Amino acid sequence: MCGICGELRFDGRPVHAGGLIAMRDRLLHRGPDSDGVYTSPSGHLGFGFRRLRIIDLTVNASQPMANEDGTVQLVFNGEIYNFRELRDRLVARGHRFRSRSDTETIVHLYEDKGPECVAELDGMFAIAIWDDNLQRLTLARDRAGKKPLFCYRSDRMFAFASEMKSFFGRSDAPLEIDFEAIPYYFIHGYVPNPATFYKRVFQIEPGSYMTIDAVGRSASRRYWQIEFPPADEVPRIDRAAAIAGVRERVAAAVERRLVSDVPLGAFLSGGIDSTIVVGLMSRAMAEPVKTFSIGFEGDAAYDETAFARQVAHRFRTDHTEFRVSPAAIDLIDTLVWHHDGPFGDSSAVPTYIVSKLTRQKVTVVLTGDGGDELFAGYSRFMAALWAERLPAAARRAGRAMFSAIGSPSHERHRLAGAQRFFRGANLPLFERLTMWNAIFFDDLEALLHPDFTSAVKPVDKLHYIAPERPRMEGRSTLSRLLHANFTSYLLDDLLVKTDRCTMANSLEARSPFLDRALIEFVAALPDAMKVEGRRTKAILRDAFADLLPPEIERRGKMGFGVPLGTWFRGSLRDYTRDLLLSPNARYRTMLSPTFVHDVVSRHLSGAANLGPQLWALICFERWLQLFSEWQRGAGAADSAEYRAAEWHDRRGAGR
Repeated sequence: MCGICGELRFDGRPVHAGGLIAMRDRLLHRGPDSDGVYTSPSGHLGFGFRRLRIIDLTVNASQPMANEDGTVQLVFNGEIYNFRELRDRLVARGHRFRSRSDTETIVHLYEDKGPECVAELDGMFAIAIWDDNLQRLTLARDRAGKKPLFCYRSDRMFAFASEMKSFFGRSDAPLEIDFEAIPYYFIHGYVPNPATFYKRVFQIEPGSYMTIDAVGRSASRRYWQIEFPPADEVPRIDRAAAIAGVRERVAAAVERRLVSDVPLGAFLSGGIDSTIVVGLMSRAMAEPVKTFSIGFEGDAAYDETAFARQVAHRFRTDHTEFRVSPAAIDLIDTLVWHHDGPFGDSSAVPTYIVSKLTRQKVTVVLTGDGGDELFAGYSRFMAALWAERLPAAARRAGRAMFSAIGSPSHERHRLAGAQRFFRGANLPLFERLTMWNAIFFDDLEALLHPDFTSAVKPVDKLHYIAPERPRMEGRSTLSRLLHANFTSYLLDDLLVKTDRCTMANSLEARSPFLDRALIEFVAALPDAMKVEGRRTKAILRDAFADLLPPEIERRGKMGFGVPLGTWFRGSLRDYTRDLLLSPNARYRTMLSPTFVHDVVSRHLSGAANLGPQLWALICFERWLQLFSEWQRGAGAADSAEYRAAEWHDRRGAGR
């Protein structure tokens, strides 16, 4: 696992070595073990690399890596799980290897197949390959989008990097905020792929590769897409064969992800997905699995450690449990920096904390990411199916009844779920799904400042799903929901959060449930095997009934989050008011100060539970305040703790 970056000039000027090294070293957290740099003979192409040693710890596996004559150069972030099989084939065809790394496999595979080689790679990856003979750069990203790859383009140059912070501070690549992206952040908590918060910065799309030559001509190709069968063409399969197929593929996916030359463990929440991963690891490994879980003191609704403890006891793991009462102010600036902008999912807080503490003992962790996306584990999937069957009169009556009831104490209360369900039950399918997962939806127009609204394009709340709509035609309701979730929420929220929070701490995360063979097999299974009455993940539960303790199998979905409502009414009360109600707040040119004041007042008074909305607003305001420093190339993460201490000192002096 590593950090990669590079630059290709179109204007005849050589790549500036100092600028390339500055880009590279802003990714130090992704690769603290060693570094590398390459400049092409013409001087117009440069690569930078930071290494986190995982497989083949010797210098033979260092990057940039070249073929025998140096005409092919590669930098690569990720892991290739089928590299041994590919290596054997390449050796049989006469290729010679000098390392045991998966990286070198890609180099030789490219020699044989060119850019199309990425279709044969099974793993998580972001890849850059320079072909000096053809004067061509190839960039590629894995199928699900587990590894990030950002690009900046101007008339004079093209740059790429694992994180956008590599572009900060470049005088020839000035970053400007793309104001068109702002409304979409407040809907989703992120800017949907391939767009970003910045003009001229875009992402390589998952399952795609892009080529660009020395004069700037570019082309892109999609080599993989998730496919759900049309509703009338779902393959027939008996339940026993489906159970065997799921079990075989999940077990194989876990085993492939145990290849490591450094200590390895697993995140353990005590949910179904992480329990299965840990159970399979315990059977495949000779020594006890190192497991890690986190809980927050003071709010049982956000503490899963008791369930994790049961699983750890069941599989006799070497278990480490972290119970913390974090001061979230100490993390806000850090998380904004590592996400290169505001990130509206507050579960980044526990993900960052557990990653930081886990890194003290291991370098690689397996996670349960993707299980809910693949096997329909979210309650909103079932709710969407129920809403389709509920009579319109019942939906209207339910909305009227629950609207008249006050807000519960936190967003995980059953009443909160019922209120959210009936608010969206009458909407068309994708509007319903979007509303249930949105931060601001019906109130988005009220949030945005009228002058800002008139200055940007009209907001299309379903814009993020538009490119995928044609490929969902004729699919079942559940398949459309799963497709939409896989290509949006999984890609732009969950995988981003996991990558940034683990890599911020030089920790590699692997996701067995996002294995290609497993994805393709489960996507083709009948809906009834995924959702069976009120039972979610039915086929997965049945496939691993022997691994799931009864308490884990029966428990409801909790999710990974933090008690925002309690924080904002408690330890973060003054910070929230000082930041968002300040007459000098920078959001005021884009958002309605009156509306923001109302959000703060309603939450602090207990009239409503608006913790997620406040988190999104706070991250947004801090980004606006920090961005000018980022433009100058300052490392905001380095000053996060100082800023938190400065605020605490200021508050203390005022008392």
